[in-house]
Amino acid sequence: MLKKFLTLPELRRTDIDGSDIIDKRSDIIQSKRFLKKIYSEWYRLLAASIPEGPGKILELGSGGGFLKKIIPEVITSDVFSASGIDVKIDACKAIPFGNDELKTIAMVDVLHHLPDVASFLKLAEKSLKMGGRIIMIEPWYTPWSGIIYNKLHHEPFNTHAVNWHFPCAGPLSSANGALPWILFERDRDIFNEKFPGYEILEIKKMMPICYLLSGGVSYKSFVPGCFFKFVRGIEKFLKLESLCAMFAFITIEKKPHTFI
Repeated sequence: MLKKFLTLPELRRTDIDGSDIIDKRSDIIQSKRFLKKIYSEWYRLLAASIPEGPGKILELGSGGGFLKKIIPEVITSDVFSASGIDVKIDACKAIPFGNDELKTIAMVDVLHHLPDVASFLKLAEKSLKMGGRIIMIEPWYTPWSGIIYNKLHHEPFNTHAVNWHFPCAGPLSSANGALPWILFERDRDIFNEKFPGYEILEIKKMMPICYLLSGGVSYKSFVPGCFFKFVRGIEKFLKLESLCAMFAFITIEKKPHTFI
């Protein structure tokens, strides 16, 4: 009952896997100042992590975001065709770029929706140039976030999943929010063995409170946008991010001299 009361009215009768979800999510992000500031910080992190030199930049799952305003040359993509989407891509089946053509694949809240992440990583490795990167913001497991994601979030968050796959019922409704943590922490040795062409460069845990207070794209905001800097300052001052993070900024790089 509480979740229904807090859910934004514009989403209560919306098919989360419908093509109109992109426009609705865009409207929500733009209208919620606190949430928009979160996305702006995330996008700045992504922009600062793009390697120098030639190569194309692809964003997967662009959805209702606005990364193109921060990185004008980015190629936006999604599983849906919509305004502001440059190319339609199902990243588990094909990435329509040549070998070594991309220098960056950027994602925000996308990896944990990929039902066959191993297939995606293989396709990405072919498309990335040597030293190219996959940079992403993803949900992350901590004892705190596990409670929040399991009690308040509509997506599955299964830290005990025995493998990296899950059934694909729909592009957004199908998910395991714990998948990034499983890949890069719980199963890190398995990841390194299966994908020796990648190196995990950075896992920066972040935002134990901010996103929760924003209400995300599903719930009403609990605080006005003017409180963003204050809340972020509290998170950092109390050193909550490493212990109670709800998200992580993850960078993996295609190693030089990798032969596929």
